[in-house]
Amino acid sequence: MASGLADDPSQLSLFDAPPSAAATPSSHGSPRAPRRAPGPRRQVSPDVPEAHAMSPSSERRSELEPLHFRHPQAEREVRLGEHRVGYALRRARRSSIGFVVSAEGLAVNAPRWVSLQNIDSAVQAKAGWILRKLQEQQERARRVEAARIEWRDGTSLPFLGETVIIVLDPRVAGAVLNSDAQSLPGVARLVLHVGLPQTAEPEQIRDLVQSWLQRQALRIFTERCKHFAATLGVTMRRLSLSAAQTRWGSASADGSIRLNWRLVHFGLQVIDYVVAHELAHLREMNHSAAFWDVVRSVVPDYEKLRSTLKDVPVPVLG
Repeated sequence: MASGLADDPSQLSLFDAPPSAAATPSSHGSPRAPRRAPGPRRQVSPDVPEAHAMSPSSERRSELEPLHFRHPQAEREVRLGEHRVGYALRRARRSSIGFVVSAEGLAVNAPRWVSLQNIDSAVQAKAGWILRKLQEQQERARRVEAARIEWRDGTSLPFLGETVIIVLDPRVAGAVLNSDAQSLPGVARLVLHVGLPQTAEPEQIRDLVQSWLQRQALRIFTERCKHFAATLGVTMRRLSLSAAQTRWGSASADGSIRLNWRLVHFGLQVIDYVVAHELAHLREMNHSAAFWDVVRSVVPDYEKLRSTLKDVPVPVLG
């Protein structure tokens, strides 16, 4: 399962035949690319839902303000409408031109036999897709920066879909969560008392809170795995936490389940979806229609929850 925890590069390939061929270039999507037809499809994991195909409105470049996108390793630059795009060009032994849009910008992987003119033409041909992905990456970078935690007394972060306030309190040992059932609307009802003085360094606060979050994650994941394993009639032999940057979870045929502890930031419904997804693999070790039927049998609204994993930014704790 791939995750919104790391860069989410989008990829697109075309020119499967030499430029002289009469056939119209075709494109296909990767697990992180827009859905396109025709072409082979690969199933995506729940935490990085497959992007929807572009709507006609998103193709209208005139709706975008003039921008300059430049890859740090850019060697060439093209104008796409009113926008300038500097892209990194990489020659490789391959049969098609491939586009990768990441947090750094646009990279173009091209066969050695394709001319620079044809490469620029290919970039122009996919201008709408490229510009949309570049803007998505910019927006994602802004969201990630906004989600960065400032480790101090009074800071807040999401826990099980709610906001928890961090309070430095040297009177407590470790970290103690208190809830106020009588809190006013719009006011956080969860307060995590952290046993540190007001003079504590940000790294001390981060490490203590992160350790507490991981303990809560293991406790909650264990409970939910037991529940769904019994419901699905599968046997989970081992549960472990993961801190992977690119996966929310994984399942092995031997019954081992790994879940990313950062899921503890999300609401319980989202956690249940990922848990059910991984346990469903113990019945169907694939992403076939039968697999999704298993997931749907216990989490009917799984598609909505998949979108939440992609759309809701995960706090940056570092």
